[in-house]
Amino acid sequence: MAMASTLYFFAILLFYYLNLFSVNANSYREFLQMGQSVRTSDTVVSYGGNYKLGFFTRDRDNSTKYYVGIWFKKVPNDKVVWVANRDYAFQTSSAFLTIQPDGNIAIRDGQMMYLVTNVPNSSYSTYATLLDSGNLVLLNNSNKRILWQSFNNPTDTLLPGMTIGHTDTGYNLSLTSWTSADDPATGPYTLQFNFGSVSLTVNKGSNVLWIDGNSNLSIQTVFNRAVLEQNIYKDYFSLPIYSNSRFVLDVSGDLKYEGWSEKSKRWLSIQSSKCGTNNSCGVFSICNPRDHDPCQCLEGFEPFDTDSWGKGDRSAGCVRLKNLSCNTTDGFVRFFSVELPPNHANLMLNSQAQCNHTCSTNCSCLAFAYDLFAVNCMLWNEEVLTLKNISTDNQDADKNKPIYFLKVAASDILTTSNVTNAANRHGNRKRNLILIVILTSFLILLILLGLFVYRTRKQSKKGDDLLNFEVGMSMKVNKDSDKGTKVKRKEVKLPLFSFVSVSAATNNFADTNKLGEGGFGPVYKGKLLNGDEVAVKRLSKRSGQGWEELRNEALLIAKLQHNNLVRLLGCCIERDEKMLIYEFMANTSLDCFLFDAEKREMLDWGTRVRIIEGIAQGLLYLHQYSRFRIIHRDLKASNILLDTNMNPKISDFGMARIFSENVLQANTNRIVGTYGYMSPEYAMEGVFSIKSDVFSFGVLLLEIISGKKNTGFYQTNSFDLLGYAWDLWTNNSGVDLIDSKLDDISNKHLVTKYVNIGLLCVQQSPEDRPTMSDVVSMIGNDTASLPSPKPPAFQNVRGTESSSLSGSTRENISVNVVTNSIVEAR
Repeated sequence: MAMASTLYFFAILLFYYLNLFSVNANSYREFLQMGQSVRTSDTVVSYGGNYKLGFFTRDRDNSTKYYVGIWFKKVPNDKVVWVANRDYAFQTSSAFLTIQPDGNIAIRDGQMMYLVTNVPNSSYSTYATLLDSGNLVLLNNSNKRILWQSFNNPTDTLLPGMTIGHTDTGYNLSLTSWTSADDPATGPYTLQFNFGSVSLTVNKGSNVLWIDGNSNLSIQTVFNRAVLEQNIYKDYFSLPIYSNSRFVLDVSGDLKYEGWSEKSKRWLSIQSSKCGTNNSCGVFSICNPRDHDPCQCLEGFEPFDTDSWGKGDRSAGCVRLKNLSCNTTDGFVRFFSVELPPNHANLMLNSQAQCNHTCSTNCSCLAFAYDLFAVNCMLWNEEVLTLKNISTDNQDADKNKPIYFLKVAASDILTTSNVTNAANRHGNRKRNLILIVILTSFLILLILLGLFVYRTRKQSKKGDDLLNFEVGMSMKVNKDSDKGTKVKRKEVKLPLFSFVSVSAATNNFADTNKLGEGGFGPVYKGKLLNGDEVAVKRLSKRSGQGWEELRNEALLIAKLQHNNLVRLLGCCIERDEKMLIYEFMANTSLDCFLFDAEKREMLDWGTRVRIIEGIAQGLLYLHQYSRFRIIHRDLKASNILLDTNMNPKISDFGMARIFSENVLQANTNRIVGTYGYMSPEYAMEGVFSIKSDVFSFGVLLLEIISGKKNTGFYQTNSFDLLGYAWDLWTNNSGVDLIDSKLDDISNKHLVTKYVNIGLLCVQQSPEDRPTMSDVVSMIGNDTASLPSPKPPAFQNVRGTESSSLSGSTRENISVNVVTNSIVEAR
């Protein structure tokens, strides 16, 4: 028996080595099985074609050394992002990478062997796969369990999904620089994450050379924004898996933050640690990390201490050459693509012109910037800390950044009116050259454009849609089927998730991960490799809704940015699968609390007021401050999601419609929505406008106050909540609408105010209802007197919870993202 076992072992070993040297293919697709080898001329390519694994060389001292590494495939000779044997080079081209009989990945060359992995020897077989994220993973062949991954053994590059710091698996991970540009051996610089101060640090031995300063969360550098956008779990840091960026620790100790430009097909340097943080060049200065001497005074300023400045001490900063006159003759110099200093005040103003006027008429105001997306006017009334140049040479990315306006004396405007910042001067000659090339090539471009338009029109609609998802989704000019309006074309960049990553995140769409199911299909809870929890909305093949509905919702919500709107993280269009990936809301939806006898007690008065205010702010953004006027059309308790802190986020934009600025309402022949929340003009005539959403908000407000559904039974002259509230109001008993579960209200008059606002919103005529701007103003003013409401809608309608309207749909189940709403293509 022992002899048979020995012979069997040697037979397997012989087969392994024979198979090892008989593989002739020079490229593998994603997988490396036991018995296969990757020679110095071979490569393994990830499933989506993002990354390659193979041997690379660095010539130095007339000798060639072979290393195994991973690099970005889409750029020729791009940086190697991971090295398997950085401190142990192989000297000959006969080296090969393989999976040994004990299941470990190793590099061999004759009798020499280097173990890449050190998984304990076992009886099961293994295989390796290169993921599209750049992660090399070793798995158990039987149960697909991950035994080892390169993301837990980083070198000098942090990719999306990788972590730095202490992980759940016991690793303490950090980046380490190469020794030189030609030598990947372990260098002297490390990038570490300090959870105590929530900061990244670059170290050389025990010396801290750079710290990102994130312990002060008001410092919004590019690095800090990267920290804030990622999720910190326990005590490690990671970039979001869906981001198109990376950190690279250079051989000089400079930490570079790079972003991928799909337009120019290359990695662009967005920022580096050369400028540091915390006012590195002093006040009234600008830091350009691309310059050898990064610190310069702003236009119209000079060093406060010339001697110290020349010796490299910039802490004193700069001072004005000419004082401001504090009148309308002072003007502003524009700075493009700069990171804004943190010490500013914020005002909610409707336009950049209003922001400009506010600063111009204020003697103490030194500078301003206007954030169009946040509708935020930022004013600097103190010293201006160091500006940082963050130009990326990517005009699409730079044009969305707020422009910084610095106040200067009138005489300085004549000499600096065309100045943006130091980095922009370097780009003037380049832009002039580009302009000449464009003019001389104009005829050729017209011909190419004509050919492109001709070919595009002949493409099938589905093919066009898939292409849009691959290169960045776009809102086409389209006409609403029901007397809608045309919408200008707008590019929407939406991150793509691979099916493999989504499947892994949801445990292969396990029933235990299923949150619920709506008209679109099932929704699953998922957890990405970096720890992010997500909600995956998966289109069912049997769904009455389809590709157009998914596309419409994705195109619309991808462009919305507000704290009270659910955030779309990306999509997956692969293998006949169509999915949307949203941020996960830990407390599901409002109706799960509001209409549950036990959970309702968790909604105290302060929480309910915060939820009402958040919903109002989200709707105001949709109606007035987003790039397009958006009508939600399905606002209800089940479409209000709650995060960990019970903050509300409006979700489910499948029925939403876009209006242009000069259109106030539209008609539809197909009534869709949820009974109890639809306005009378929409339910009866198919007319909808922003006042339709105001009506739904009023119903929702009264439900939040009372803890009762609008479609419930009430023993008064009316059978719905609106009639019940009206009866109480006319009897001067509006305060009695308050939920009986609430016993913590000290100011009863506040209840009356909210009942008043709710009844104003649900009046019969749209003209009588306030706008959301009016509603937000009324909510924020505790002293102003409010107008008396007219009777609410549907007072002549009798119905119960089982009532329905022609063409309407009833809500089935509240899940994290989806409700059973009928979606209408725009």
